[in-house]
Amino acid sequence: MIDNHLARTVAAAIALTVPSAALAQGTVDDYRRADALRERYERLAVNVPSPATWVEGAPRFTYRRSVADGQEFIVFDAATLEKRPAFDHARLAEAMSKVAGEEFAAHELPFSAFTFADEETAIEMRVGAFSWRCTLADYACRREEAAGPGAARRRDARPRPSPDGKWEAFIDNFNVAIRPAGGGEVTRLGMDGSEGDAYDLASIAWSPDSTKIAAFRVKRGYQREVHYVESLPEDQLQPKHSSRVYAKPGDVLDVEQPALFDIVAKTGVAIDRALFPNAYAMTDPVWWKDGRGFTFEYNQRGHQVYRIIEVDGATGKARAVVSEEPQTFFNYRTANGRQSDSGKKFRHDVADGREIVWMSERDGWNHLYLYDGVTGQVKNQITKGEWVVRGAVKVDEEARQIWFSAGGMTPGEDPYFAHYFRIGFDGSGLTPLTPAEANHEAAFSGDMQYFVDTWSRVDLAPVSELRRASDGSLVTEVERGDIGALVAEEWRPPEVFVAKGRDGAADIWGVIFRPTTFDPSRKYPVIENIYAGPQGSFVPKSFSAYTGMRSLAELGFIVVQVDGMGTSNRSKAFHDVAWRNLGDAGFPDRMLWHRAVAAKYAYYDISRVGIYGTSAGGQSSLGGLLFHPGFYKVAVSASGCHDNRMDKIWWNEQWMGWPLGPHYAASSNVENADRLEGDLLLIVGEMDTNVDPASTLQVVNQLIEHGKDFDLLFMPGAGHTSGGDYGEHKRRDFFVQHLLGVTPPAWSVLAEKASDKE
Repeated sequence: MIDNHLARTVAAAIALTVPSAALAQGTVDDYRRADALRERYERLAVNVPSPATWVEGAPRFTYRRSVADGQEFIVFDAATLEKRPAFDHARLAEAMSKVAGEEFAAHELPFSAFTFADEETAIEMRVGAFSWRCTLADYACRREEAAGPGAARRRDARPRPSPDGKWEAFIDNFNVAIRPAGGGEVTRLGMDGSEGDAYDLASIAWSPDSTKIAAFRVKRGYQREVHYVESLPEDQLQPKHSSRVYAKPGDVLDVEQPALFDIVAKTGVAIDRALFPNAYAMTDPVWWKDGRGFTFEYNQRGHQVYRIIEVDGATGKARAVVSEEPQTFFNYRTANGRQSDSGKKFRHDVADGREIVWMSERDGWNHLYLYDGVTGQVKNQITKGEWVVRGAVKVDEEARQIWFSAGGMTPGEDPYFAHYFRIGFDGSGLTPLTPAEANHEAAFSGDMQYFVDTWSRVDLAPVSELRRASDGSLVTEVERGDIGALVAEEWRPPEVFVAKGRDGAADIWGVIFRPTTFDPSRKYPVIENIYAGPQGSFVPKSFSAYTGMRSLAELGFIVVQVDGMGTSNRSKAFHDVAWRNLGDAGFPDRMLWHRAVAAKYAYYDISRVGIYGTSAGGQSSLGGLLFHPGFYKVAVSASGCHDNRMDKIWWNEQWMGWPLGPHYAASSNVENADRLEGDLLLIVGEMDTNVDPASTLQVVNQLIEHGKDFDLLFMPGAGHTSGGDYGEHKRRDFFVQHLLGVTPPAWSVLAEKASDKE
């Protein structure tokens, strides 16, 4: 068990907190104090380690730790237990400054992560739009413009060579064709491809014996474009038009049809598509190593059927090896075992697919199962209980063991804390690896001999330990954060608060931030920071010296964050509340939580509740005013996906389903804009490529049509944003004006104060 002395000390300090400033709220002094919190607090938390990254092929790992004047990078050797700086920080800062033409300090380098290269004689990192490489012998650095996100998605147009090197496959007049390696007579293997319904070169997969080819023919769907007018292009005075392909819910998608070709017979083999009639997406074919067939994964439109399909390499017969068919949604995003993951798909083929380790929520909780890959039957459930597997880290086929992360296994502990375990394929030998009552992030060495366990809580600074992967036994403590000076300077951790949800049974977890001038004899308006996306859970569980919620609270508010029903990392029933119901956003649970806090603390004023969020949080924050105006009074909504039919297809059909129905309109802020009560500030970026900016402007139109008073901050040239520093200042002022009922300080006065301080 961990030493809770510091936690008890902090808790006692909270109880005894007295005001250290005048009773006024939203004053110039409050704003100045709020602006100073980040630098003040982050410099007082020292030796705070980041999660580790192992050096490939070596028994060493790197991490970043805080020091009094910034951050430094460390290398730790697991074999010798030696700890040293990863490089000469001062020399690197000087070298990078010369190349960049701007000054970098030794402990304020412009990157948070790097990788070793050339047997640890050089380092590589990404800084903004540039890739950097610096040699450590002479600290010579060079940088070049990094490839944009589109470059990584470009398809390789080169022919696909056969494993035996005798053939190469390519696309000829929309069809799969082969020729001898190096050139020669071209043979088309089929003639059913055509323009708009052509074979995809990237999908071509040779069988291991070079006698067969699997490939997809793709009939293109609707290529929807979102159009932008950029008011402030960098390269010209006049505005510039651009567009990007952006599929939305309900759009006609590409239709993919797998095909099998026999190279010897030079013919195609028909594949019945009864098991995959209506794909949202399918993965490229992958052959079994023995060539008996190939598999692909089929994600059905609506995300209620997900299958591993095997196609027999001789007959073309298709069968479902695994068929996941939930009543609501299947969360097909991959989970790889890190505590931040929220996907719920994991597949590992054992012995060339004779067995398959698979992840499923079929018993109401996210768990691992062992399948017989030949019969398609479940051999046994590997993990079981009213707790959640968060991800699988490693499958050891020889030892028949799995390392995984999970939450909720320990009664009485925060169910969102991620812990790590080892278990046998048959469900035996469950071994806890991370004993501390905290949130853990583990980094395992490539040879699975060790792992670095970095753990913390919101009230406990991070501790980093080197442990053995076999049984979790401690090798040595690597780092322990020191927040003694931080606590001495009025810093207090957020309070963790738990209340029952709408069903009267599920615990709803949240955190409460108070200002440093907190006075329990006063009444404080409440502001909720909301993000209710079903893809994860969002209330902080790990230590942070500073968060923007602290600065907002400093103006005279209590600021909270809550995970209501409909978010992930709990039971399937807890999660399913979001299905076809994103407008719910967990509000019934959130309001019960607020009322429970108010019942305990007289200073918690739920007659004055504000709410803010960005993206899906922008949708929910406005939704608070539209659907629950009796509770939420003020909202700041940024870059909101206000109508799920207007937003990206992959996120919205995942939770709202397909085909589109009246449930989309029921959750729409556009359709319900006439219900607006309270004070609203909308923020949107002109060049938002994540959420179509028209989503916000359609809300604006409806508010105007219905004569509703509101504020709009339209940011020229900005992308998916909450407004940056300018938007943050506007948000603060909006809450000060409408929740505190006072006029915010003039920006010119704050600028004068800042100038005087400098």
